[in-house]
Amino acid sequence: MLRTLLGEKPRVNQGTLKEAMDTMAFTLESFEKQMYVDHDPNHDYRKLYIWTQGLISSLDELEQSYFAAAHFRKKIVAGSTEDMNFAEKAEYARYVYFYKDAFIRCFAILDKLGTVLNEIFQMNTSKSKVHFSYYTVLRQFDYYREHHVLAQKLNKIKETYREPMSRLRKRRNMEIHYMNSEMQDDLWQLHQTLRGKVKLEDLDKHLLEMGQGVDMVCETLYTAYRYINRIWRKQGVKH
Repeated sequence: MLRTLLGEKPRVNQGTLKEAMDTMAFTLESFEKQMYVDHDPNHDYRKLYIWTQGLISSLDELEQSYFAAAHFRKKIVAGSTEDMNFAEKAEYARYVYFYKDAFIRCFAILDKLGTVLNEIFQMNTSKSKVHFSYYTVLRQFDYYREHHVLAQKLNKIKETYREPMSRLRKRRNMEIHYMNSEMQDDLWQLHQTLRGKVKLEDLDKHLLEMGQGVDMVCETLYTAYRYINRIWRKQGVKH
């Protein structure tokens, strides 16, 4: 959708994005078949179907926001907002909007996946923490050794992207719980310089980290749903 609005060609899924999308689409087919077989009297599969469908939509939106942020970043030339004309300030505002949207969506998707894993594997994470995150569920695998193979793979992905995800999570927390991230940068720089122009944050570095965040989410979704599909093929869908 955003590519069309920005005058670009529609996206063709590739790489880990395609793998994640295709794997989740296969899971949806499994849910549909199971609902047809047993009519899903408790709506368990319907719920998982809706959640997985939501993850596919959320991943699509995450990639679009990242793409849009990169698109508007190309239009920013000045090194500080004070050096920008009206048009460039508008482009910068658009970049900030989509960049924020992307890093917030990153962790929202992971937390939604945590809910799916908690439900499918009946991990009862809410007993230890009512409002749990993906990372809480990942730690819960230590107590549910039956799926330690999946836990090892997910933890390996987490460690691979530890540094960029840590910085993205800090910005997400600042944006949601404290103050917006670019305001924090501005305040710090004003404190350092006391006077003079406030330099922009390193936009290219931020986008690089954001791209790594998108990759982490794609790899995590792909790994989790591929595992789900494999055990269901071997054992049949059980809940």
